[in-house]
Amino acid sequence: MKPNTWDTAYERKAVTLLALGFGLVGLDRWLIAPLFPSIMQDLNLNAQDVGNCIGILGLSWGVFAVVMGGMSDKVGRRKVLIPAIIAFSLLSGFSGLAGSFVSLLAVRALMGVAEGSFCPTSFAATADASHPKRRGFNLGLQQSGFALFGLALAPIIATQLLGMMSWRWVFALVSVPGLILGLLMYRVIREPKAVATPEAGGPERGHWRDVIRSRNIPVAMVALFCAMTGVFVLGAMLPLYLMQYLKLDTQHMGVVASAIGFGGFIGQFGLPGLSDLLGRRLASVIGFVGTAIMLIVFRGLGAQPLELFAVLFAASFFTLGLVSLLSGPIATEAAPLGMISTSIGLVVGAGEIFGGGVAPALAGFVAAHFGIQNILWLPIGAVVLGVLVSLLLKETAPAMLRRREAAVSAAQIAVTGQAE
Repeated sequence: MKPNTWDTAYERKAVTLLALGFGLVGLDRWLIAPLFPSIMQDLNLNAQDVGNCIGILGLSWGVFAVVMGGMSDKVGRRKVLIPAIIAFSLLSGFSGLAGSFVSLLAVRALMGVAEGSFCPTSFAATADASHPKRRGFNLGLQQSGFALFGLALAPIIATQLLGMMSWRWVFALVSVPGLILGLLMYRVIREPKAVATPEAGGPERGHWRDVIRSRNIPVAMVALFCAMTGVFVLGAMLPLYLMQYLKLDTQHMGVVASAIGFGGFIGQFGLPGLSDLLGRRLASVIGFVGTAIMLIVFRGLGAQPLELFAVLFAASFFTLGLVSLLSGPIATEAAPLGMISTSIGLVVGAGEIFGGGVAPALAGFVAAHFGIQNILWLPIGAVVLGVLVSLLLKETAPAMLRRREAAVSAAQIAVTGQAE
């Protein structure tokens, strides 16, 4: 390869594998939801047990996103990525061996450890492989696999397989693709030079305290909490809202709820890709404003499946697009030297712990004490706050910075010309 020539072939292969990997993370994480009726019957679980199984994965995910994000900056991407994808694939299969609530809870907690380790490291590996002008799009494309496989296709896959086999064999079957993908990643994914050769005499790596001092990191942490509140409250409570409040039947509820996955799939690469052109700050503001408007419209709709699907599709486009934007290009470009995965881990960890753990529990409290019809006020309030938080972001999109530099240079030349 010639000097200064970008390896686009490696970029395409790496981003494709990492997108499929994060898609399997989504599949393994959300596959359990449509299987819970069968699991509850076999293991004698109640609704609180179901909530605990979902929550424990989110909490362990958040903690280990922070811990292992920093670790991959020190030891390299491959040493975290490959064991993590093999571990969460095997653990997904082990979910089918659970004989009690305690064993299922333990397996899900360990899955959160593996998936939380994979998440920021895979984002950093995508950023490493991407040309700066395609960084936002590639990071969004990689993350879009989560919405497509986890929120859109997992219910379809689970229910179809459940008609042919028990829930235990469903878990076993879906663990196989991750093992194959782990082998492919072992053969393809490279270490970035800054990580692979720290003794090469380059600039000194940043310190974790520098991550917190980087303005966009704490701003992105709060903003991602706002965005993920929308994602997880909708994901957890929407079926109850549609069936108990709007009185939709199971079939129509499933169709409407699938809009979260399909809209999110497009949004997770669409909004970050748009930010490559318009800038990260403006794209974030657009995402939060769009989500707020769509959720307000959604709340005003009655039992109209087509209209509900269309509005929820748009809301998910914006809110899941924000998840990719904030945890991808914004966190990446705010990272100190050699601290990309650490920065992503902090942002993702905050979003998971609070948006994925605290917010759904709070939504349950609202539903129990104020009525299921009022749960949408929680994500609406969160995304309105997100608009204000986004205004604090410092612009980092390479294209926008180049245009600003060109404008400043042109202005200086004009002033110099007039002075002469």
